[in-house]
Amino acid sequence: MKIIDKLKMYRVEIRHLTVLFSILIVFQVILSFIHKASLQKLLIGTQEWYQKDSAERLANITSTSFELLYETIRTRSNLSEFEVRKIIQAFDIILSQQLLEKNVEEICILVSRNNKVYAIDDGKVLYNFLSNDSGTIPSPEKPHLEAIKLYEKIKNDLQNKEEVQSILENKRTFNLFVPFVPRGEYVGAVYMKNTPDFSFITKEIISNYDETTLIYSSLILLGLLMMYYISSYTLKERDDTQKLLFDEHQQNLKQQIIYEKESLFTKRIYHTHHKAEKVMGFIKEDLRLLSPKNIEEIKYRATKYSNFISRVIYDMKWFDPPIHSVRASIFKTNLNEVIRFIVQNIFQRISNVLDLYKFKLELDEKVPEININEFVVWEIIEPLIQNSIEHSGYDNLEITIKTIYFPERKKSEIIISDNGKGIREDLLEKNADGIKRIFLENISTKNLDEQNSGYGCYLAYQVAKYRCGWDIDAENLLEGGCKFIITVNHT
Repeated sequence: MKIIDKLKMYRVEIRHLTVLFSILIVFQVILSFIHKASLQKLLIGTQEWYQKDSAERLANITSTSFELLYETIRTRSNLSEFEVRKIIQAFDIILSQQLLEKNVEEICILVSRNNKVYAIDDGKVLYNFLSNDSGTIPSPEKPHLEAIKLYEKIKNDLQNKEEVQSILENKRTFNLFVPFVPRGEYVGAVYMKNTPDFSFITKEIISNYDETTLIYSSLILLGLLMMYYISSYTLKERDDTQKLLFDEHQQNLKQQIIYEKESLFTKRIYHTHHKAEKVMGFIKEDLRLLSPKNIEEIKYRATKYSNFISRVIYDMKWFDPPIHSVRASIFKTNLNEVIRFIVQNIFQRISNVLDLYKFKLELDEKVPEININEFVVWEIIEPLIQNSIEHSGYDNLEITIKTIYFPERKKSEIIISDNGKGIREDLLEKNADGIKRIFLENISTKNLDEQNSGYGCYLAYQVAKYRCGWDIDAENLLEGGCKFIITVNHT
């Protein structure tokens, strides 16, 4: 009881040490896990490469052995019956010896005669074929049907390139075809089915690594326990003044935590899109203009604005929002209505720029409703319109927004076009994944080096492609300007 009472006297400090102790243990476990995963990935990659390399080497050596024996037949004439038997025996040894390898499942020589592929796995038949003493090739004991089928597919490529061809089967078995080219003359291919297995090496290394990690972690744990004990023991040297300051220290700690949370929240708001600030300005302006005559109109707009702000904050909360917050049967969104609202109540509310650009809406009223949150649609369309305004390069800009419904394809298209200067050709080039550069992160059409540019088209593409399942594309117009095409699926 005395020990417990003494520990209670220093409960705050012991709690801190416990947190530090736990964090160090967790970090050690995470570090060991990451290191083990990296090592295992390296070993598996090395094993896969070595499996292929060893299989190809074995097949290549086998082919070379056959070619050297074939040289004996070609360079000598009038071989005695004894010498012929020795050569046939050598062929049989090569064929049978490879099968003694535990990884080799099948071996034969594939040749063509009269436009038909034959498999040879007997030394006598091979000798007769190479010495041209046999007009026909008898069937082998094993049919080798799979080898013949694969060889027929790659025969022309193998003959033209004269390089080793390997076909991987079930991620473990290699079907190897080595060109059989004695004296520079293509005769056929040496086929070998090889399933090399070096997993025991990987298991042994991982097992040894686990043992080392266990010992290492145990030593660290022992050291931390000693530090924990020594630190806890030294707490008894604290004086009574700390007890009097405990409540004040606790209160200051709470205030500091609250301040850090507010600071973090402020930073997250700061990094959201500037359109949230613009929408908030519209809400304030509507409240100043509120009167009994326009209360319904302002209530409608304020509701839309407020819901959009809620969506922005919700996106700050979730890196990858749940699918039901994006697509669900409860959503009945009218695309034309969303477009009209964005144009009329976002872009046309700024009076000092109305002379710089104008909108032309060609909306197909047959476009059906979609089961997508309307503010998700807003996040797609608004940045594309903003892109046309900011990067057009013209004062008298005309932006045309058109919707078209294709009932036979169950698709709709939203086309946002302008008569500006268009998109730079390098931004329309596709990367290795088939995505145009304009839709990549940190790619901006601005000439200025702005830190926060290059996100509008990227965010629109990400939301449309991966949250809504839509397609989005960009291209320049022949008469000048550019257009963005959003393909909406109604299935």
